[in-house]
Amino acid sequence: MDSTMNQKLTHVTEEGQPTMVDVGDKAVTTRRAEALARLSFPEDVMNVLNERNWESAKGAVFPTAIIAGVQAVKRTSDLIPFCHPLPIEAIRVIPEVVDGGLEIRCSVRVTHKTGVEMEALTGASVAALTVIDMCKALSPAIEITSVKLLSKTAGKKEYKA
Repeated sequence: MDSTMNQKLTHVTEEGQPTMVDVGDKAVTTRRAEALARLSFPEDVMNVLNERNWESAKGAVFPTAIIAGVQAVKRTSDLIPFCHPLPIEAIRVIPEVVDGGLEIRCSVRVTHKTGVEMEALTGASVAALTVIDMCKALSPAIEITSVKLLSKTAGKKEYKA
């Protein structure tokens, strides 16, 4: 049996009720997380976007996605019920054209008592959704193929995909 199956869920009380984790006694440390969203596009759509330097009828795709990702990071606690509001110190949202699609990396840093994994995942996700919104007139077949955590540092467990 996988050892993760024996771990207790942190957002559930002993009685099985949902709860926000008490971080009051945790140490303040610098915490980082990076997430990645991948999008795929039909070949003809990629050709059009590349020819137009990623400008759509709605405007510049990459700058708009970057701004949306940053806004999403800052609003994560408004969207995910048990996320703590955090004093975010740094956010980077980087879209990159890859073979047949687009990758959007979102990295976040905070010095606090809890991590920023959900903030990084939310930033990457909303940036990817913004790309779809900016480009949907070209094709309804644009899709987000994955969103995943690439790394997290500090806290109880470090992670690197």
